[in-house]
Amino acid sequence: MDLDAHVRLVESQMRTLLVPSEPALQPFYGMMSYHLGWLDAQFRPIQADGGKRLRPLICLLACEALGGDIQRALPAAAGIELLHNFSLIHDDIQDNSPMRRHRETVWHLWGMPQAINAGDGMLILAHLALQPLQERGVPPATVVQTLRVLDQTCFRLCQGQYLDIAFEQREAVDVEEYLRMIGGKTASLIAASAEIGAMLATDGSQAIAASREFGWELGLAFQMVDDILGIWGDPQVTGKSAASDILSRKKTLPILFALQHLPASSAAAFGRVYAQEQLAEEDVPQILGWLEQAGARADVIQRAELHTQRALAALDRTGGSGPAQEQLRALAQSFLKRSF
Repeated sequence: MDLDAHVRLVESQMRTLLVPSEPALQPFYGMMSYHLGWLDAQFRPIQADGGKRLRPLICLLACEALGGDIQRALPAAAGIELLHNFSLIHDDIQDNSPMRRHRETVWHLWGMPQAINAGDGMLILAHLALQPLQERGVPPATVVQTLRVLDQTCFRLCQGQYLDIAFEQREAVDVEEYLRMIGGKTASLIAASAEIGAMLATDGSQAIAASREFGWELGLAFQMVDDILGIWGDPQVTGKSAASDILSRKKTLPILFALQHLPASSAAAFGRVYAQEQLAEEDVPQILGWLEQAGARADVIQRAELHTQRALAALDRTGGSGPAQEQLRALAQSFLKRSF
């Protein structure tokens, strides 16, 4: 199965929504297109890294595996990817991140006010993207339910982002709170991608529920691997600085695990350093040493593997079949090995 062809279909669907309505608005559309990897900072066409489009791929494959027509699901897949990218534009502002995917972020190029507005615009486009669903033969009730899932997911994403930011100012965060945070911030949209794809193929409640569970468990594993990359990832691959999550004082799973499992004296010292208002590059080696002492990296990898196995078990319960089902399985397994 040619996944690149699926991505091209999603890209084409998204591009129909990003056509400037008048010359004065070209920079506004240009900022969004820049973020998606279609334009450079001077708004000239390029092919930059705009991400792997994993969420819309999951939507299309979930639909196809259950016997659905991916052409009917394309508007939803495009909306899902636009929603994801709205969150990234705002996330870069909230994290004060100057780089994403080896390029300057929207706010770093054009300022926070314009970046906030571009993110807001992309959120609205995510909703507008779903309008053609009924024209493609999707029953009105299913269209309404698709919009409901998208809106509920967007709010859960905002809840998760709130918790993520709030945790930076707290000394103590437990693992259950962490799981609640990543459930909203990451797992909810991947779950919605699989659920919406299933909804557009079948009205079978068991298949839809299992598809959602597949995406949810996969999303938890995805974020846990992301936590590993945020500390130990290669900047040449991730496009972010090494140990970026440490310098941002994020309460990611490796940090929480180390604080809970280090010997008392080391945990106290780690806690004091991590509680500083601002961390410096000089603090990073010591923090990495504590994480190594606690075995944090190995533990998080093991947890990610467990959630991946749960995702694969849920995938089997969807009743899907054919090449699309096997591609979903391969995607899930590849998440553990990702380096982007």
